[in-house]
Parts: sequence; structure tokens; C-alpha cells
Amino acid sequence: MAQVDRRAPLVHLNLRVRGMKPSATIAIQERSTRMAAAGAVVYRLGLGQSPFPVPDCVVRELKKHAHEKAYLPVRGLPELREAIAAHHRKSYGIDCAAKNVIIGPGSKELMFLMQLVYYGDIVIPTPSWVSYEPQARIIGRQVYRLPTLRDNEWKLVPEQIESLCDGDPTRPRLLILNYPANPGGGSYSDADLRALAEKAREFNLVLLSDEIYGKTRFDGKHGSIAKYYPEGTILSGGLSKWCGAGGWRLGFFIVPDRLSWLLDAMAVAASETFTSTSAPIQFAAVRAFQGGPEIDRYLRASRRILRGLGALLSSKLRGAGAQLPDPEGAFYLFPDFSMLRTSLALRGIHTSAQLCERLLVETGVAVLPGSDFARPAEELTLRLSYVDFDGRRALQAARRHPGGGDLPESFFKKYAASTLEGASRLCDWVKK
Repeated sequence: MAQVDRRAPLVHLNLRVRGMKPSATIAIQERSTRMAAAGAVVYRLGLGQSPFPVPDCVVRELKKHAHEKAYLPVRGLPELREAIAAHHRKSYGIDCAAKNVIIGPGSKELMFLMQLVYYGDIVIPTPSWVSYEPQARIIGRQVYRLPTLRDNEWKLVPEQIESLCDGDPTRPRLLILNYPANPGGGSYSDADLRALAEKAREFNLVLLSDEIYGKTRFDGKHGSIAKYYPEGTILSGGLSKWCGAGGWRLGFFIVPDRLSWLLDAMAVAASETFTSTSAPIQFAAVRAFQGGPEIDRYLRASRRILRGLGALLSSKLRGAGAQLPDPEGAFYLFPDFSMLRTSLALRGIHTSAQLCERLLVETGVAVLPGSDFARPAEELTLRLSYVDFDGRRALQAARRHPGGGDLPESFFKKYAASTLEGASRLCDWVKK
């Protein structure tokens, strides 16, 4: 009888991981840190980390529960799961219960486990967050990219779903949506979400709706596609972006009853990997999702700052020849410098990676190339993260600033000077 090589699956995994680079966002942050330590002036417009502090009421709750040291249930603290379900029922009209929620050490880890236990293809509209596709590649899933258009504000349209699925309509597929979007900052209207939901239902897609930036939407009117396609949508969120708690590493999934088998399988995988998420942080997160006046004031002020800064930088980039829409949420811009292709080629720049490398070396501005976000290498796009400022100081100033309208440019010159200077250096370098 032939011998079975039980190492084969491990060999295949090793081959998939060998040669892969670290996450682009982590790599640019670490490189920026090394450059700054060596004495260089670096404008950190690469890593997307909220500049704002964790709300004081949530910090107080963390201190109160610092003594909690026991392992919590794999699926998460029951009180937290209920708080998350209640928040989404009230805020977004989603029919869910605590039994539909699972807590993890960041939504990134939960996404990896979900792709691990799911059996179908992974479909990713591009530009997309840097880790969706690498996670699928590590696991060995088939990935299909759906390239979106700048002229459509980098948004997926229903016709793209139909074009992908029509030839093989029963093939199992998981489509990842992210809005407000990293890297573009765009979002979807209710009409957009209804149309996408209708097409997803037609082809029985599983949707992973990554709404980690939902509460940063500038107008405060985030809507979820889970409201329109509840039976097939997994909603992903966490604390990192809207609550300033990236390093706390707390994320969640809300999984509908029809996909409870996925939730059960994820819980099994979680029990054999991370066991449970940090206990003190889970207790503190209950307070965050309970909301209230203090949280509402925090969100209004942070959105006001991000809205104004995003619009100001968009205008400056367009003045330098870039094409891009104004962002609707999050804290990213995705400018396209293709209109300057001829002049950039004269400087030896033909790809987005070359563009970003030269920017970093010659100006100290750290941004990421569009190719890191699954766009063609020759497309001259880049992602700019406009969070290189003291968020606590800016929040305090915004609360003192009269009215609730747009903040003046003078506010950002004082409280977001590094971000503005970095963007100005980028624009001047491109135009020269």
C-alpha cells in the first residue's frame, strides 16, 4: 500500500506563506518609525490608526474591571454580546440577538477564522483593504477581484455581481463589502444597499459587511446592508476606528440564524486558537456600545474634525492634479494621479509603488501605493491616511469651537499641522 505523506497539507501551506510580505500598513508604520529614529522628518500618512483617545467613560470602565482575570466564554462576555445586539437593533434596525454575536481579538482575526471555515470562493471589490486577499491566499481560497471605477467613487454596482455569478449561479461565494471604505472613504446610500442586497439574494451570496468605520460616517447616517439582506449578511465591527481603541484588539461578528453553522465553526476554531478575548477589555466594551451623551459628543466632535480635514485635503490634492471624490467617512483618501502619467514618467515613475517610494525618500511623506490595495501596478493611485495629529488636543479644541458646522482651515493649520504639511509636500512634489 502506498504511503500517505501527512506532511503534504503543511507543505502546501508553507508554500502559500513563503514569499508573502508583512501587512503593508504595518510595514509602512515600522519603516516610518525606523526613519524617524534615525533623525529623518517623516509625515506618517500610511497607517490607518484613529488619532483620537478612547472616550473617558470607557477608560474608567476598563480601570474598574482591571482585576478581571478569568477566561471568558469563547463567543464572548454575555453582557457584551447583548450590548452589541441591542446597539445594532436600535441604531440600524437590524434584527439580531446576543446568540448571533461572537467576540474576537480584533475583527481581523475573526475574518481569518471565517475564511478558514467557509468553503466557497472569496470575492473582493477593489480597491480593498490590504489584508482581505492575503488572508484568503494563506488559507488557500480562490479569490476573485471585482475592480471598481474611480468615476463611480470606487463603489461596487449590482451589474458586477451579476456578471461574476451569471455563468455559474449556484457556485458558493462570499463577497466582502467595506463601507465607509478603506482606502477610498466612500460609502453607500440606502438605495445602493437595497440594489446590492437584491442581487446578492438572487445569487444566494454570503456577504461579509465590514462596517468597522460605520460610526465614523461624517453625517452620522450609516446604514447596514444587513437590514436589507438579513438572512445572508455577516456584519463585522469593533472598537478600533470609532472608539480610538485599535490596540485594545476587540472585534465582533453578527451572524444571522441561517448561517449559524458558520458561527458554530468559528467558535470551534476560536477555542483552539485565541480561546477568548481579553476580559477587562470586554467588560469596558459594554460601556462603549451602551452609548449615551458622552459617547455622542465624542462622535460628533471626531466626525466634525475628520469631515473638515478630509474635504480640505481632497481639495488640495485636486489642485495638484489628482482625481478623487470627497470622503464620506473613515479617514482615508485614494487619489489617482494618472492624469500626470506623462510628467511622472519623465521622472522615471511608472507604477504606484515607484511613486510612493520616491515620495518617501525625497519628501518624507509615507503613503501606500494603490497596488497594495489590489489595484493594477501601473495605475498611479495611492492611499493617504490623514490621522497624523494629536487627536485629544484636536477634540478638546473642536468642542470649544462655536457651532456645529465646518471647522475653518485655520483650525487644521493649528491642530493638524503635520498632516497638512505632509499633504502640501506631496502636492508640491507632484506639481514640480
